[in-house]
Amino acid sequence: MVAYIPFIVVVGILLFSMIKILNEYERGVVFRLGSYSGVRGPGLIILIPGIEKMVKVDLRVVTMDVPSQDIITKDNVTLKVNSVVYFRVNNPQKAIIHVENFYHATAQIAQTTLRSVVGQYEMDEVLSLREEINNKLQVILDELTEPWGVKVTNVELKAIDLPETMQRAMAKQAEAEREKRAKIISADGEFQAAQKLAEAAAVLATEKDAITLRYLDTMRDISTGANKTSTIFPVPLNIFDKLMK
Repeated sequence: MVAYIPFIVVVGILLFSMIKILNEYERGVVFRLGSYSGVRGPGLIILIPGIEKMVKVDLRVVTMDVPSQDIITKDNVTLKVNSVVYFRVNNPQKAIIHVENFYHATAQIAQTTLRSVVGQYEMDEVLSLREEINNKLQVILDELTEPWGVKVTNVELKAIDLPETMQRAMAKQAEAEREKRAKIISADGEFQAAQKLAEAAAVLATEKDAITLRYLDTMRDISTGANKTSTIFPVPLNIFDKLMK
């Protein structure tokens, strides 16, 4: 029985190397004597020891950060921009055979494409047209990575850092804009008040007894004020007409 122990060990090692289990999100690209044999999985995979070799490929969406880099915009402003790229492998055969390392290749092409696309816009456009830039980056990257079996599903500009001098200039511009709006609102209020006063004066001029009623109303306000020592002598308004005559 002892003599069979090495044989049993060898058989166990062979069986262990033959049987592979792939998860639902994994696929195995199998090579037979160096030649592409096919894509297998998910589930139980049996390989011929010494003849077949398998490379696992993960089909889940990968989130990749593109490092921050200096980019010169169309109007010669240097911005620090980084982004995040979401992609997945949709063709395991291409991802293994057509490119050495699809993750590294996608990261490099994402950096160069980011510089190229953002450099086509002016600074104000980069800040205001982020959605348009994201869509443009996604389309370009998807076309470039398609031969590698990679599908780019989304690209987002993560952060845009402005130079300090530009930040101060934009802060001054925003402050001036706020002061401008405040002055416009104040002037508009004064204009509306002047219009109302003009309308009131027109009414008082056309109505004979309106000025008398206004006079009496003013007397009432004065009598109910905080100063209780005031002495008021009501004078008929038409007395001035008689004096003029």
